[in-house]
Amino acid sequence: MTSPHIVWFRQDLRLHDQPALLAAAEAGPVIPVYILDDDTPGDWRMGGAQRWWLHHSLTSLAKDLEGLGSRLVLRRGSAVDVLEALIEETGAETIHAIRHYEPWWRKAEEALGDRLCLHDGNHLARPELVTTGSGKPFRIYSAFWKGLQGHVPPEHPLDPPKTLSAPTKWPKSETLNDWDLLPTKPDWATGFDADWVPGEAAARERMADFVEKAAAYDTARNMPSEEGSSRLSPHLHFGEVSARAVWHALDRTAETETFRKELAWRDFTDGVVMAIPDYADRNGRDAFDKMPWRKGAEAKKDLKAWQTGRTGYPIVDAGMRQLWATGWMHNRVRMITASFLIKHLLIDWREGERWFWDCLIDADYGNNSVNWQWVAGTGIDANMFGRIMAPLSQSEKFDAGDYIREWVPELKGLSDAAIHDPDEAGCRPKDYPAKIIGHREGRERALAAGKSVRG
Repeated sequence: MTSPHIVWFRQDLRLHDQPALLAAAEAGPVIPVYILDDDTPGDWRMGGAQRWWLHHSLTSLAKDLEGLGSRLVLRRGSAVDVLEALIEETGAETIHAIRHYEPWWRKAEEALGDRLCLHDGNHLARPELVTTGSGKPFRIYSAFWKGLQGHVPPEHPLDPPKTLSAPTKWPKSETLNDWDLLPTKPDWATGFDADWVPGEAAARERMADFVEKAAAYDTARNMPSEEGSSRLSPHLHFGEVSARAVWHALDRTAETETFRKELAWRDFTDGVVMAIPDYADRNGRDAFDKMPWRKGAEAKKDLKAWQTGRTGYPIVDAGMRQLWATGWMHNRVRMITASFLIKHLLIDWREGERWFWDCLIDADYGNNSVNWQWVAGTGIDANMFGRIMAPLSQSEKFDAGDYIREWVPELKGLSDAAIHDPDEAGCRPKDYPAKIIGHREGRERALAAGKSVRG
């Protein structure tokens, strides 16, 4: 019997288009491994909502592996230490894994050295290959998109292995239930089950469903009351489906460039954190280090109102309540809620970034940090700080009435004309809060604060 090969699963929990798994299967017996590593990421350990998803995704992956005559080995601890111990235990020849770009995984990959064989599979093209003429990562997305055109279409997705050879002896495995990934006291994820089915089979079903309506995405994605989003983001985040599989699935539909650009944005944000590993912790533009963010008791009170959906702005409150209830938020509303926290409440973007990291089931390190800095105006490629979204007019413009009724039941009886701004309409229910700050007041305060950055 030849030496076994370890497959180190991370955010690539699938059998289709899994080049690391295929390479290991061709080389000999396979030991699939997932490591719950809360040490290596440091402050960026997986958030609560992601843990809920992970539990169910690993359950699905384990079942799929059993169908190939294999099993999933679960271990907890520092990934490097665990993998080194597994090599000693099993005599494994090589560790196969798909390349990742979070700074902690890059350090772990470097520490494993020649024992690790990395494969490409989570991106349309490796971010380090899509560079400027001088060989540097793109800092502006529009330029990145143009540069990506020389690398697309991506390779066609790979078929899954038909079977996997087992090692002569399996290493010990922990049990998933021992990891306590699911919330219990309290179980705040009761609403997740109604919206989501984690796992590769569900991801491929979701992809097929989206392909049928992808041509309408450019318009429908902006309408919170419609089901216009792909809802593929958590499946892509956990690698239950690959970006190139989605890309090629879209070839069967009408014009879909807008959504293809969303897939490419994921590659771009990984390129940003590859070049600036601490991008989630510091301003992309140093000038914003002087920004006088609000602090103290009143700011904390406002932050809590934002987190719990009690700001008095219906579209903002609907988004924040959807986030808490389902682990996800409509993409247009993500921008509105983020802008409101940063501009109207003048609270540091990192507070919102951290809240999203814990509450979102699809919170990529690169995507989350780049998106927040884009809205804040602090990033290397970002909106101007002075561009302040008007939540009330945004709500009306994108016809968010039914969305608000779903997530803010206190307002479900209001008319379409009144529901976007019940204060102004003079019909705010007693159990719904007044605006914590007026739109004009918040805007003027933000613009005044922004002058300190330019000064």
